[in-house]
This record gives sequence, C-alpha cells and structure tokens, in this order.
Amino acid sequence: MARPEPRKLEVVGKTQVTSNMLRITLGGPGFAGFPEEQASAYIKLRLPDPGTGRDAVRTYTVRSQRAGEIDVDFALHEDCGPATLWALNSSIGDSIMVGGPGPRKLVHPDADWYLLVGDMTALPAISGNIELLPKAAKGMAVIEVMEQADIQTIAKPSGFRIEWLINPHPGEASEGLVERVKTLDWPEGEPSVWAACEFSAMRQLRDYFRTERGLDSGNLYISSYWKNGSNEDSHKIAKREDATAMA
Repeated sequence: MARPEPRKLEVVGKTQVTSNMLRITLGGPGFAGFPEEQASAYIKLRLPDPGTGRDAVRTYTVRSQRAGEIDVDFALHEDCGPATLWALNSSIGDSIMVGGPGPRKLVHPDADWYLLVGDMTALPAISGNIELLPKAAKGMAVIEVMEQADIQTIAKPSGFRIEWLINPHPGEASEGLVERVKTLDWPEGEPSVWAACEFSAMRQLRDYFRTERGLDSGNLYISSYWKNGSNEDSHKIAKREDATAMA
C-alpha cells in the first residue's frame, strides 16, 4: 500500500500541558481526508533544514484526535532537536508538512493483563494505548517523567494502575525505570507488554522480557524512541545495527 503524500497542516493551538510537555494542535484545510481514530498512530514531521537544503524528518505520535484536528505532544529536553525547537517557536497559523499517519502500535486486546512502560517521549503513545484498553482490562503502567509536575491525568480502566517515576535527567539514570520493572509482580495469565524509551534502557528491558519472562513478538512490543547523546539520524543507525545483531 502506497504511503500517503505529506499534507500541509496549520498550528491551530498551543498548550503547555506540564512543565516539560508542550502540545501543538494541528488542523486547517490540509487536514481534510485525514483518517479517523488515529490516536497513538505515528506521523512524520518534515522540517526544512537551511543548512543542508533537505528536510529533517522527525517521528511523533498522535496524542488525540477530534473533528478536524490532532494533538501532538513534545517532550522538552535540555538539548532540543529541530522538531521541538519548531514547536517551541511556533505560532498560531504557522504551517508544517506532515506525513502519515502510520500504523498504531497497540497492545493485544485479548491479553489477560497489560504492562506498559516508557519515559516522557513515549507518554503520548502510552496514554493513547491506556485510553483504548477494554473497560475490564487489568494491569499497570510504569512511566518515567522529569518532575512531579509532569504527571498527567490519563483515563484508565478501574482495574489498571499507573506508577510514576521521577528522573530529572532522562537517559543518564535510566536504571531506575529498568529496575522498577524487574521488581514488579508478574500476574498469571497471558500478558501483553508494550515498552518504549531511551535506547540503552530499551535493550536492558528487551533482554529482561525475552530472557527472564519468555516473551516474544506475539506478546511484546518494544522500541527505542531516542538515544542519549545522539540525534535522530544517529539513533536510526543504532537501531538498524541493533536489529541486524538481533536477527
């Protein structure tokens, strides 16, 4: 199936969700024909790079969708990439080329219980996943944020709980997230595990889930959304090399 051509969307809203999370709402005439129900799907933001003459392409998640518009959340780190800098400097009426949406990476709806794990870069996708869980779903999420003020309210089933970890220096002290996951009680039944975070933490979690918990692609989705000390292009190279080594 051919990928949809990028469309020009306009900034129609800008909201500081928490201390370290900025929400840009995109809509406008170019939104016509955008598929419905794409919360948690990914999109590609295309940002002109005057230095190279080519577009810098960055991947983000559709946090939520309403008639004629989508929300895209940007985690604000000290070292901002081109997409985050664009979001910070954007104004109502600004435009940006957006590719996608690509397929949603969701938990398996027929699992006995669910575990979702991630840092702030994965929070939009985790939130979308939790909000799409069946009402009777059981399980938990472990989410790392930079400070207490970054904790968000997420609609969830009554049998599902969310645990927040505070790490002011994401990527530099990721062992807290990994170690907390390793100490979780592991309920009986078939799980569906979804995890996305920094590259090194992802590899540690992947090893734990596969080696100690016996999970495979049938009940595990795991990905790195960024790599500490690397830009997105370098991160993509690291992901390809890692995938080749795991093959």
